[in-house]
Amino acid sequence: MGENEIYKVRDPIYGFIPFNEWERDIISHAAFQRLRRIKQLGTADLVYPGAVHSRFEHSLGVMHLATLMYESIRKNDKNEILKKKLHYRDPGFERERQLIRLSALLHDIGHAPFSHASETILPLNDRGEAYSHEDYTVAIIKGPLKSIIETHPFNERNYGISASDVAALIEGNPSLGLGKRLFWKVLISSQLDADRGDYLLRDSYHAGVKYGVYDHLRLINTLSLGMEPESEEIVLGIDETGWHVAESLVIARYQMFTQVYFHKTVRAYQYHLEEAMKAVLAAGKLPSPIELDNFIKLDDTDIWKLFKDNYGSNFDCKSILDREHIRRIYHTPETPTPEDEAAKDAIKQKLEAQGIWVYEDNKAKKSWYTLNKEEEKFTEIMIVKDGKAKPLSAYSLIVKNMKDINQIRLYVKPEDRKKGEDLLK
Repeated sequence: MGENEIYKVRDPIYGFIPFNEWERDIISHAAFQRLRRIKQLGTADLVYPGAVHSRFEHSLGVMHLATLMYESIRKNDKNEILKKKLHYRDPGFERERQLIRLSALLHDIGHAPFSHASETILPLNDRGEAYSHEDYTVAIIKGPLKSIIETHPFNERNYGISASDVAALIEGNPSLGLGKRLFWKVLISSQLDADRGDYLLRDSYHAGVKYGVYDHLRLINTLSLGMEPESEEIVLGIDETGWHVAESLVIARYQMFTQVYFHKTVRAYQYHLEEAMKAVLAAGKLPSPIELDNFIKLDDTDIWKLFKDNYGSNFDCKSILDREHIRRIYHTPETPTPEDEAAKDAIKQKLEAQGIWVYEDNKAKKSWYTLNKEEEKFTEIMIVKDGKAKPLSAYSLIVKNMKDINQIRLYVKPEDRKKGEDLLK
């Protein structure tokens, strides 16, 4: 705990989370308080009743976990890479710690109502591509939060951190002042970041499952700095003695996605949610970052009000509120073959030929672990031995051979379920 962290909040995962007066004022800002009213897992609580936790809770947790990770890296830097290669001294260490805390705290501030569940209805930018929640995050940090970040006395007296500094670490943009310090981005956005480290533990806890539980204390204590042998770039990774905990983190993520996030009924409500939001929102889209004030005003409660207002006229609003969702009638294996997909197509055609409405959910796709690419050497979790870094896939056959998931499911309306099942016998 830093000497200036004089406030604490209770947390079900870590016990207590400390923060300082500057962080308190940022947390108190309306743009951040909005996260209290955005559920972490969208409508997953309709399947897992305990999963009503918020982006607010998660954001505090990510700040805390990123801090523990940073402090462990400093402690484990036996070869003094930070001092000898990057010339850090105590003031630099403290500034870096604070910058990492702010970036972790604010990394999700741009989430739309229902979090990831509403990302398919974000508007398009000038290039015809959909905005991401990171675009909104950067816009909020450089907009409504800019003043409280840059002119707060705590910052002016001690750090001189700008809103752009915070945004740059979240974006991982070396051209925005990170330079050789880019490796700190691993703590904010990577296959080893504090974000997934927290959400796996937190989502498991609230959903009442054990799939996402991993030994986070072991992970923290084995964080290490090394050098990539060819380029001699600084790499943030896991000491070789702890590579199994890195492997368990990847497996935990796989299990959470297949068992919770991609649960057949969770996916059914995802469909209803997307369709309902398209129906009740102006032009079927959320406001763009250009309309930031309108975006920040929206949270889950506003959307629920719209669903209630349209209960009598919209099938999807009614399905959510009555908890009468579409029903899965067929599914492929997690990694379907061409034969599996052909069988799915034949079944879909058979159902539709009998006048049965069918929804094909082919969006339950995920790559659990991304191997290093020639142009991106540090995509993988890196394992450090004797100061040199190698990718996790060089150690773990499980991780190296994990296949992507691309499960496809067919759903029908509740009233057609029995007829559809009879057809498929």
